[in-house]
Amino acid sequence: MSAVLKPEVRLEPLTAALLDDVLRIENSAYAHPWTRGNFADSLKSGYKLLALMGGDTLIGYFVAMEGVEEVHLLNITVAPEFQGQGYGVLMLDALSVWARSRQAQWLWLEVRVGNTRAMQVYERFGYRRVGERKNYYPADHGQREHAVVMSLKL
Repeated sequence: MSAVLKPEVRLEPLTAALLDDVLRIENSAYAHPWTRGNFADSLKSGYKLLALMGGDTLIGYFVAMEGVEEVHLLNITVAPEFQGQGYGVLMLDALSVWARSRQAQWLWLEVRVGNTRAMQVYERFGYRRVGERKNYYPADHGQREHAVVMSLKL
């Protein structure tokens, strides 16, 4: 019998000290990743940034912006080597708990039309497709990709 042990995980504030690790994951996970400036601006703006840590290893993170009775998920990423193990759902749970603590009534996000795996995770979590943003995301060769807008009533 062989067993694979998952690391014990914890959520903690994502700080500037983690940005090198964040960028390593971001660049390995996406063809069009966020920049260091995007994350630094999010920190400066007071957005909610949480890191999912396994020991000293960054497993994933999310960035969320609070509005009036709503929270907008701007970025959620699990390092490719940790995908498919339930860490994304764990972070969506943490986001929902935090949003409820802020009296949010809704969670919102956009996801690339081509990111069917993420859409399936969001839909299993309870998010519903409510619209589309045309040419929202940058794509290869100067093209643009549509985004599906999804929401979750809390």
